[in-house]
Amino acid sequence: MGIQAILEAKVKEAIAAIFNVELPSVEFQPTRKDFEGDVTIVVFPMLRFVKGNPVQIGEQIGAYLEKEVAEVTGFNVIKGFLNLVIGDGYYLDFFNGVKNDAAYGFVSPSENDAIMVEYSSPNTNKPLHLGHIRNNLLGYSVAEILKASGKKVYKTQIINDRGIHICKSMLAWQRFGNGETPESTGLKGDKLVGNYYVAFDKAYKAEIAEMVANGTDKKVAEKEAPILLEAQEMLQKWEAGDEGVVALWKEMNAWVYKGFDVTYKNLGVDFDTLYYESNTYLLGKDVVAEGLEKGVFFRKEDGSVWIDLTDEGLDEKIVLRSDGTAVYMTQDIGTAIQRVKDYPDVGGMVYTVGNEQDYHFKVLFLILKKLGFSWSENLHHLSYGMVDLPSGKMKSREGTVVDADDLMDDMTNTAAQISEELGKLEGYSEEEKNSLYKLIGLGALKYYILKVDPKKRILFDPEESVDFQGNTGPFIQYTYARIQSILRKADFDTNVDVAMGDIDGLHNKEKELIKQLQLYPETVQLAAENYSPALIANYTYDLVKEFNSFYQQVSILGETDAQKKLLRVQLSKKVSEVIASAFGLLGIDVPERM
Repeated sequence: MGIQAILEAKVKEAIAAIFNVELPSVEFQPTRKDFEGDVTIVVFPMLRFVKGNPVQIGEQIGAYLEKEVAEVTGFNVIKGFLNLVIGDGYYLDFFNGVKNDAAYGFVSPSENDAIMVEYSSPNTNKPLHLGHIRNNLLGYSVAEILKASGKKVYKTQIINDRGIHICKSMLAWQRFGNGETPESTGLKGDKLVGNYYVAFDKAYKAEIAEMVANGTDKKVAEKEAPILLEAQEMLQKWEAGDEGVVALWKEMNAWVYKGFDVTYKNLGVDFDTLYYESNTYLLGKDVVAEGLEKGVFFRKEDGSVWIDLTDEGLDEKIVLRSDGTAVYMTQDIGTAIQRVKDYPDVGGMVYTVGNEQDYHFKVLFLILKKLGFSWSENLHHLSYGMVDLPSGKMKSREGTVVDADDLMDDMTNTAAQISEELGKLEGYSEEEKNSLYKLIGLGALKYYILKVDPKKRILFDPEESVDFQGNTGPFIQYTYARIQSILRKADFDTNVDVAMGDIDGLHNKEKELIKQLQLYPETVQLAAENYSPALIANYTYDLVKEFNSFYQQVSILGETDAQKKLLRVQLSKKVSEVIASAFGLLGIDVPERM
């Protein structure tokens, strides 16, 4: 039982014994650094149940706890705050109990309580960009955190592999491509196809300019430019199953998937299952028909089908066009239902999608609830803000997007440049250096993005992210490597328990470090409840700061007392394991030396 659980029971017992009152709950907080103590009980909320002076009430509770709870060795009361001193023995016993636990902080996954996390979900007409990087990192990390918190998790994506935007790339390749392929050009397939999306936009704009110069109204020209009409015709042929169009669509999409796979591998993310819009775009139409019968939806005079959500503070939303074709909402309804059919143990879903879709997901979740699906209570939109670079906004049509592969390469190069300037890598082979540069560069990128609350917009500064000081990935990686160096030099058995009788109490820095380690399991649970990797990232930074303070003020390998030296090496080892574990949840690797 944790110290808070012990104290809560005993505080309630004290209130019942002293004041003959039943206290429903006890409020705790960490003791402020300028006061003596380890755990603080807030007395003020008790005044609703116990009449009296908060200082006197605190004194009475403190005296009771000191007498009745072995772990409490002292107390002081500052205004309405009861600060309790917890004995060193409690912290040492706790540490001995967790120091060899390889899965510390994690709960074994449930076999039936599954959750599906969707992320990435790119279009197959262009490469992944900076926005996709935040999406992938968030989705992957949240999936790993949910898994660590005890959930069974399926990682998935829906690939947007159909529609007019795909046909634009296909048509431009037919017109301007001269049969070139990823093999013939040496370009990644997603890059090649993305170039043709840009080429289409240039040709389209040129045709509009020509039509306007010849007297056509601009709005008419935008709708009737021959290249756009041809792309629309291609889409109709695709939907009708035209062999030639479908064959080209399959070939170009295959190029893109190969390219995506390389990017995903470099980024370190993966998926358990894939869905394709070309297979799901007709899903949901039968559900709309059923919903019409149940009165969930209604039909307008033109034949289109809608849902009225005005009672919920939203508006009316179309779910089927008058010609009977589906809209995105229809497809999303059908896909959600299909996923539960495919994976019957799924009891909830997380959608990692930018905050411009907040309204869409409110509507989707409400519709699924009204259709009577019990799992609709467990749907979450992991909404996130945009990522900007100092140079400004991105536009994929114009080819001004920050390409994901290029950014990862740039991060590796930035890490190389800064490491060389700091002269940190003497004695490394070129291969070791390059592998480390990639590890530092990607760690910097991932940490910089994940340490920010998902809802906030980010201005991503590559230089600032690869800093070996402050709240950065490289600073934490460097601390991990420093601990590995200590462990390599420790030439004795580190698996033996250190008992309280072997040392004359804990150094304050040892105690503070153990307290920080204690917070890891609850941080994992909190991060899972809030779908927030930022909580894990910032916890890790706090742990590293606490370790560095310990490292600077306490001798580790230079300690002459063998038992104290052993404990300090064990503490360092556990800190490094928790850093590796927490960074694993963020998808970040740690270096053995640096």
